[in-house]
This record gives sequence, structure tokens and C-alpha cells, in this order.
Amino acid sequence: MDMANKVNMDIFIPAFIFSVLSAENFALARYTHLAIGGFIIVLGSGLLLWPLCRWLKLEPKTFLPPMMYNNCGNLGLPLALLAFGEAALPAAVVLFLVSNTLHFTVGIYSLNQSANPLNILKMPIVLVTILGLLWSYMSWPVYPAIDTAIDMLGQIAIPLMLFTLGIRMTEVSFTHWRISIIGALLCPLASLIIAAGVIWLLPIPEEQQAYLLLFSVLPPAVLNFIVAERFKQQPEQVAAIVLIGNIASLGIIPLVLWFIL
Repeated sequence: MDMANKVNMDIFIPAFIFSVLSAENFALARYTHLAIGGFIIVLGSGLLLWPLCRWLKLEPKTFLPPMMYNNCGNLGLPLALLAFGEAALPAAVVLFLVSNTLHFTVGIYSLNQSANPLNILKMPIVLVTILGLLWSYMSWPVYPAIDTAIDMLGQIAIPLMLFTLGIRMTEVSFTHWRISIIGALLCPLASLIIAAGVIWLLPIPEEQQAYLLLFSVLPPAVLNFIVAERFKQQPEQVAAIVLIGNIASLGIIPLVLWFIL
């Protein structure tokens, strides 16, 4: 699935992001506090759980990234669409961009201090995000034929995300069950606690509060396994955390959606 993931990350997801950001109904200013909230949840969950790593005798570089960077792409975007409709997509995209930006900067640097965080500017997702935000801010129109082509490419992204997620989940085992169960419980719990505090502190609109709560209980991203494998950071344990976390989310997410809806 490496080629499918690469094409999705380099073509289909950027097309989807540009299609959403360049739309006439996307106003970035509406999501400022939501973006700040997502930023606090991602980094705050790591800070909250970091002291527990020594007590539980867990390697922070292995355990904390899956707790921080959730599945807001493969699972979060389709889930927001199905739960709240197309009106939720801009908010879901904003949270997706916040999480992935932190993952490719703070996350990569935490595993490899010699990595250059500025390399993120070379990624198609980041370049297209900047372009889409500029397009939205300037209120430039998109030529209809080009807009249709970009939209059609973008529509491939979500189904392909779900497909590759299913494939990845078949490749991991239950060997590291202890750390997996701990992660499956602490990941949504820590993020949900921080999300509740963020909603209490920040003037986030009521409908966006629901998106933030859903974002907070999403399971660990499959990307954590890919990054851990790339930097040889106990990828087998990370894969197990991701697998059990996603299985546990089958019970956790419906409960949260029931509360929200």
C-alpha cells in the first residue's frame, strides 16, 4: 500500500484540501479558536501523559506520539462527514491540518533531533494548504473546469483513506497487549479531559465544540506506525497501540457521538 498512500498524500488529499479551502463558504477566521483548541489538545495530551511514562515504565518516544497524533485523516474526515454532513468538512480539515503540521514538525523532531522542521514546507499538503488559504483570503474564483477536476480528484481521498486504514490494520499483532490496552484507555481519556478544559476556556461556537469533542476521542493515527518504522522507534509496539486503539474506538466513538448528537 506504499504507492497508494504516497499518491493519496501527494495528490488526492491536497486536491481535497484545496477544494475545501478555496470554496466560497470557507472563512478561516471562523475556525481560529477551533484551531487553537486542536493545537492545545495535541500537545497537551503529550504533556499530560509524559509523567506517567516513567511510572508505567514506558518509553516516551514510543508511547506518546500515538497518544498525541490521532486518526483525524483516515477516520476523522469521513466520520465528520457522515456524522455532521458536508458543513463539518471545513472544521475537520482545519483540525486535520493542525494535527499533521504538529506531527511533521514536533513529532518528527522528537524522534530525530537532527531532522530539519523546515522540510515540512516541501510537502504537497502544506504547499496546497498555504495556496488554498491564500485563495480563500483573496476570494479568487477557480475556473469551473479546473474546479471540477480538482473536486473529482479530492473525492478519491476519503474512500482511499478508509481502504488503506483497513489494510494496515491487518498487518499488526496483539503481542504487545499491555502497552496497547494502556494506550487505548489513556489516549481518548487524556484528550477528552483537555478538550473539556479548552471548551470551558475558549469562546468556541457550540457546533464547533462537537467537532472538537469528536476530534479528541479519535484513535491513534496509522501514520504513527509509519513514522516509527522510518526512525526505528519500536514500530511493533507502536503498531499494536494503533491497532488496539482503533478497535477500542468502535465502542468509544459511538458513545461520544450519542452524547454530542
